[in-house]
Order: sequence, then structure tokens, then C-alpha cells
Amino acid sequence: PRVTSARPLGMFVYGIGRVEGVEIANHWDSIQYLKGLGFKVSQYIDVCESVAQVKDYYQRMLGMRDELPYEIDGIVIKVNEFNLQRRMGELSRSPRWAVAWKFPAQQEHTRINDIIVSVGRTGALTPVAVLEPVKVGGVEVSRASLHNEDEIRKKDIRIGDTVVIQRAGDVIPEVVKVVESKRNGRERKFTMPDRCPVCGSKVERPDGEAVHRCTGIACPAQIKENLAHFVSKGAMDMDGLGFKFLEQMVDKGIIKDQADLYFLTKEDIMRMDRMGDKLAENILSAIEGSRNPRLTNLIYALGIRNVGFHLAGVLAKRFTSIDNLAKQGIDELIQVHEVGPIVAESIYNFFHNPKNRQVLDKLERGGVVFPVEDVTEKEAPLKGMTFVLTGGMDSLTRDEARAVIEDLGGRVSSSVSKNTDYVVVGKEPGSKYDNALKMGI
Repeated sequence: PRVTSARPLGMFVYGIGRVEGVEIANHWDSIQYLKGLGFKVSQYIDVCESVAQVKDYYQRMLGMRDELPYEIDGIVIKVNEFNLQRRMGELSRSPRWAVAWKFPAQQEHTRINDIIVSVGRTGALTPVAVLEPVKVGGVEVSRASLHNEDEIRKKDIRIGDTVVIQRAGDVIPEVVKVVESKRNGRERKFTMPDRCPVCGSKVERPDGEAVHRCTGIACPAQIKENLAHFVSKGAMDMDGLGFKFLEQMVDKGIIKDQADLYFLTKEDIMRMDRMGDKLAENILSAIEGSRNPRLTNLIYALGIRNVGFHLAGVLAKRFTSIDNLAKQGIDELIQVHEVGPIVAESIYNFFHNPKNRQVLDKLERGGVVFPVEDVTEKEAPLKGMTFVLTGGMDSLTRDEARAVIEDLGGRVSSSVSKNTDYVVVGKEPGSKYDNALKMGI
């Protein structure tokens, strides 16, 4: 409260959650009641008796827009009577008795001085227009996202162009169109880079997608998200290493990639905020316990694009080792059931990225055992059977139960169908249990 009270905050009250001892029939009366209690209410609220009056009000507020001491992006029209509001009801995210009527976005002309590329936390490359600074709706705008290469081609946006910009929803700056009449022939076309501007890894654009992506697992722009995936339960399962700790480690320069986790000392970990002896020892113990993963977990932990836990298991059984998987060409990968051209290209590109290979080599130097799957013919009593898991189990995690079934030759599906042989039911099962009963499974 002390911090908040020092800030120049203000509010307009426009609704009541609950009131006792007073009968209020409509929205207008509730506003007047609040005003009488001393609350600040907007002086521009009005009651309209017809659609024509609503239109007049809209035009009046649109004309006053630039004179108000705060930003507005439109008006809200509400049914006044509370009993009518109750009868009309609400949708999941909005009431049926109120609707917003937005103003046109404010637009200005400016020049694109350059187009740069930013790399997001998921590896997505986004072209960004660097603009000659201009005021739009009271805010100075100097950058605007161009979203992707297709959007640039569609609008024929070039470096040096004069463009019309607006703040979408009066918030996010966007380039609306190019003013072609102002071109002088010195404008330059933009091409997406084939190397990540942050880490230098190869950039790929999968078929059917509009977004280019960095393929580097240790790219500084996305390392925090990749680390969180790497230590998660279905991956290397380092219990106690939450996102906040990983974020600190990266920000403080303690680690730069996944492999650095296996070179940490207690002194390194003690550099983090709110860290005690016992917690540091628990983290080191969790890291130590992850040095001997199952091949499925290791493949999944690498975060190869389009490779989830189930497909990681399929690849582990088919290729039996990381080295063998890394040697496969796209044609060989496509031969695997459940691997299509897009997934095959993702796997191929991952293992042919020199920076990813460096991280893999470093993981081995850090003591991570790269397992070899046992390919000897095992007894497979569940071969050809499909299982569905629902509810919590006492003795196994969901991933462990899946592993047991798959080791015995069975397949685990996420939904109940006529092809399901068994549904394994734990505590507090969901709708899958009900579906199984209805289908007699």
C-alpha cells in the first residue's frame, strides 16, 4: 500500500459487485449512487433513448477524443435496466447486454529506416521495422512488428518506404500499407536471413508455416525455455530446478547451455538468490540423478522441433542410440511410421547443426551417459494392444506407466476409441473413464 499510494493512479468506478439495503433498478441509477458516495465516475456517461442517439453520442465522443486527458479507443453501449441484463445473460467471456463500438485507429505517415530481425523465446524470427519516430495517438512509435516474410511480400514493404502506421486496437504499432507514390527508386527489398542473428545457427521455415525459426538449442534468445524443457519431468527430470532458478543461472552467467548444468559446483549454485546449503545440495543431487537417462527421455529432452515424448520413444526403438539417429538422412527418417517430411527435416536439421553437436559432445563430457536401446527380442505380451491412462496412480508417474506399457510391446493413446483395448484407471479419473464404461471397454 505504501508503494501504491505514492503512484499517480486514478480510476473511474462504473459498477457494483454487491450492495445491501439499497434497491437500484438500472445502470444509470447505480452510477449516480456511486457518485453520491464520493466515488469518481466518468462525466461523459449518458442515457440514450434510441439507436440514433447512440450514433450521435459515438460521433460526439470521437470528436472529443484528442481533447481528453487520457486515451480511449471507443465507447461501450449497455442495456440500462438490470432485469433486462439478467434476462439477456452472459457468454463465457462477455455479457450479451453490452457491446464495444471502437473508433477507427489513428494513423500517421513515417519512413522505414531499416528492417531488423528479433528472435523470440521459442526461436521464432520476427522482422521488425525501425521507423522514423512519429507520434501516434499520443505515443511515440519507433518500431513496428512486420510479423513474417509473407506479410512483407503481401504488402510489398521495403527499406526506405514511406508507410502508413497505426496502433492496432490503439496499442500495438502496425504498418498498414506503403505509400507507393513517395517511392524514389532507392528503396531496398528485405530478405529473411538464413542464419540466426543471435547465435548463427541455421534458420528453417517448415513447410506450411509462416514463421522462420532458429534451430540452435543453445541460442541465447531461447535458452531459458529450452532449459526448462530439458529439466522437466518427461525429459531429464531434475526435480527442484524450477524456471526461476534457471532464469537466474542464465542472467548471472552461471550457465549458457544445457550441458553447463553438469559442470555446476555447489559454489556456483550458492551464487543464486535465496539459496541455502540444503537446497543447493538437493539441486546437485537432482542433476547427478539425471546422468543415466532412458534414450526416450534424452531424445525428448533435446527439444527437437515437432518431436514429442511419444515420437521420441518411437525413434529410440527404431534407431537405438543418439549417434545412430544423428546419422540418418531425411529419406531414412521418413521410413519410420509416424514421421513425415516436416518432422524428418526437423530431426535432420537438428543433428546437422554444428552448435547442437557441440552441446551434445559437452553433455557427454559432463558425464551424461548416452544409452543404447536393447534391441534383443523381448517378450512382448502387450504387443498390438492399445491402452489409455486416466487419473492419478500411486506407484508410477504417467510417463513411467507409459514406459512400462511400451516396454511390454503395447501402445498408449490419449483418447478412448473403438480401437482401445484397456483403460487404466487411477484416482479421480476424468471423462475417459466414463467413455470406457459407455463403450464396454
